[in-house]
Amino acid sequence: MFDRSPRSFCMVTTFYPPYHFGGDAMYLYRLANELGRRGHRVTVAHCIDAYKVLHPKEPTGNFVNHPNVTVRRLKSRWGSLSPMVTYLTGRPGLKAPALKAMFAQERFDVTHFHNVSLIGGPAVLGYGSGVKLYTMHEHWLVCPMHVLWKNNRELCVTPECFKCTLAFRRPPQLWRYTGLLARELPKVDLFLSPSHFTEQQHRQRGFTLPIRQLPYFVPLSETAAADPPRAPAAAERPYFLFVGRLERIKGVSKLIEVFRRYQHADLLVAGDGESAAEFRQEAADLPHVRFLGRVQPGDLGQLYRNAIALLVPSLCYETFGIISLEAFARRTPVIVHDLGALPECVQQSGGGFVYQTEEQLVEAMEQLRRNPELRRELGERGYQGYLRWWSEDPHLEAYFDAIEEARRLARSRAEAYSLTA
Repeated sequence: MFDRSPRSFCMVTTFYPPYHFGGDAMYLYRLANELGRRGHRVTVAHCIDAYKVLHPKEPTGNFVNHPNVTVRRLKSRWGSLSPMVTYLTGRPGLKAPALKAMFAQERFDVTHFHNVSLIGGPAVLGYGSGVKLYTMHEHWLVCPMHVLWKNNRELCVTPECFKCTLAFRRPPQLWRYTGLLARELPKVDLFLSPSHFTEQQHRQRGFTLPIRQLPYFVPLSETAAADPPRAPAAAERPYFLFVGRLERIKGVSKLIEVFRRYQHADLLVAGDGESAAEFRQEAADLPHVRFLGRVQPGDLGQLYRNAIALLVPSLCYETFGIISLEAFARRTPVIVHDLGALPECVQQSGGGFVYQTEEQLVEAMEQLRRNPELRRELGERGYQGYLRWWSEDPHLEAYFDAIEEARRLARSRAEAYSLTA
């Protein structure tokens, strides 16, 4: 049995709250602070310069870290040049001195890599000490654009990475055409996949190293008392909810098309992104489609609780879909597009519907709108699944099991090497 006594962790990632955009950073924030609450010491290193490239303004939101969590916000005097060097070379570049100094200062028991695309590239996997883990938050190991969205217009079935990179108007990552990735990946003891689908996609694209599934989680502390149920005012219309980045691949335009014909409830859109203005224009003549902008995590609870259902219409291969767990934690059912990893949590828990066509989406919406008892039943199934699989205790049990597996794998490789040396 793995020793779960207090130990030291180092988390290396490009984004970390409040300098972040999505679910991978929120997962890491939750993981680091749950480990801290259990007596472990956690150091998080992330890159402010990478965030500023995509969002020049200062971030908003109050993200308090446990006293056991130390956050090292890496910032170069060269600004955006720092992440660009890493993007092009696949190496830490201008961030190398800070990272090397951090790892020289302390020998960590566990080094856990997350989204490292702009903080260190593949070469950063050679940094650190102890057990080494890597979480596949995105498909970056097998896709330069992270999302398996080919030529910025369709799902990637047959890769054409160089052409696709140009279609995204990005410079080619020349390091991908060298042996750098193949040399650095074996320095990780175990790769963690949030879903069966994500592991499958990596395997199909030639990834052969050890992978263990470890889904995301949402702490009970975020939902237990922070957002008690509130009876909606009589004047409020029932609504469905979308939460996420406002980008084309997230499927918001598809929802706008549906709600152009569907008038029985409102659509509330919580989020911001590069396509926000475009989506607002598309829905300008639809008063029952309301854009809330970026909503802080502490304010999302009431939106989830009072929604008929969460709608997840993504057009791309999502690696997990953490917003489904956030809805389940509030006993709110979920309706997801049958694509990528999205159906897995819904099918495992029975906490909602999976649709393939717009007709099936509207049918599912109407079933929940017209039948409050069905909504309650599916919401309760999702909540029980959340307690069983996707809250902090089961997640951390599985996380420490993964650390033990990584230790065994590292030991086996060391023994095999000693026999052949």
